[in-house]
Amino acid sequence: MSQTVELKVAMSCQGCVGAVNRVLGKTQGVDSFDIDLEKQKVTVKGNIEPEAVLKAVSKTGKATSFWEEGESKPTEAGDVVA
Repeated sequence: MSQTVELKVAMSCQGCVGAVNRVLGKTQGVDSFDIDLEKQKVTVKGNIEPEAVLKAVSKTGKATSFWEEGESKPTEAGDVVA
């Protein structure tokens, strides 16, 4: 079953985008993905488990969390997400 997973990833440059790109390109079940550096948002589509995608992208060393609906900018480190 194909689904879409949206992640918030702390990316500051094209090098960060490249790291996320490489990890997702190797992740099994990923059909396609879109990386938006400006929004720090990664949208992944495929036959994948959300937790597996989160874990894979976290391997880049970038702060990664699930994208909260209605969110327009990343929360600051230390913010409590309810």
